[in-house]
Amino acid sequence: MADNRQRTILTRPTATRRGLLAAGAAAPVLAGAATPAARALPRERPRALIKPAMTKLSDWTEVTKALGRPGDMKRYMYHTGLPRRDLDVVSQGVRIDTALALGTHVSFVRYEDGAHLLMGDAVITEQELQSFSDALLDHGIGITALHKHLLAHRPAVWWLHLHAHAHDPVPVAKGLRAAFDRTGTPPDRPSTTLPRLDLDTKAIDGVFGAAGFQDEGIYKSTWVRAEQILDGDMILPPGLGATTTVNFQPVGGGRAVTNGDFVMTASEVQAVLRILRKGGIELVELHHHNLTDEPRLFFLHYWGKGDAVRLAKVLRDAVHATGVVPMAGVTG
Repeated sequence: MADNRQRTILTRPTATRRGLLAAGAAAPVLAGAATPAARALPRERPRALIKPAMTKLSDWTEVTKALGRPGDMKRYMYHTGLPRRDLDVVSQGVRIDTALALGTHVSFVRYEDGAHLLMGDAVITEQELQSFSDALLDHGIGITALHKHLLAHRPAVWWLHLHAHAHDPVPVAKGLRAAFDRTGTPPDRPSTTLPRLDLDTKAIDGVFGAAGFQDEGIYKSTWVRAEQILDGDMILPPGLGATTTVNFQPVGGGRAVTNGDFVMTASEVQAVLRILRKGGIELVELHHHNLTDEPRLFFLHYWGKGDAVRLAKVLRDAVHATGVVPMAGVTG
């Protein structure tokens, strides 16, 4: 059964200019042979990039049934949240609200060639990690990153980034369900009321120059990369797998803990690290989330505690050191 599911995953091998040059360099040179006439290298064929296709919620009915969880539309993406409300996580003496760092998310995108892409981020306890990973791999769902988003915390929690490319998204959704069924991930029961935030959100928005939003008890600001991001030959919709997030969890008196991640190209990494450390913000993890993204993107998870507006000023300077635009300004 697993072999059949595995065959739904597509691969698109592509020759590269580097590979062609390397092959030429490896060709034997015969002593005394005449030097061939110089000729221009053949031009690479332009890549045929595949665009995402706009869909509507009703297009994903079978995926919803297979996954066993309701989802919603975020532009091109069919998105399902699976927050770990069952976990009571403490980091740096702070009890972590679910919306700050414990939200599992999976998104499906349909492409103009009829294929589908899954990308996701799963919050998994250390005890669940191996069994969850086995279920993913058995169903042809790839793991592209495994790391921490928080410093010393209990219980031990890991974050996995998920990836699959298939003609039919339903077997992928069934594979996700099989994996999540091996964890304590509960059905989502969203809060019906928004608590009053003990934060000066207007001042935070003023610092960033962009409006944030409340997600239950957490105040969030989000940016996306300004340039086009590719996953192999697929154009990723803005906001899929390439976002910078700043999250504030109030701890009283206008103070907050902040946790999130920056998305950066290689040339931006060191500037962001310096800005955060000079501003007293702690570094957690620096890594990739994807395997075949272009441009190559790095992600930095961080932690800070203090006056929320002061923290926002440090984070703003780091945001401005990267090529991102506010999520609210994205129309694609």
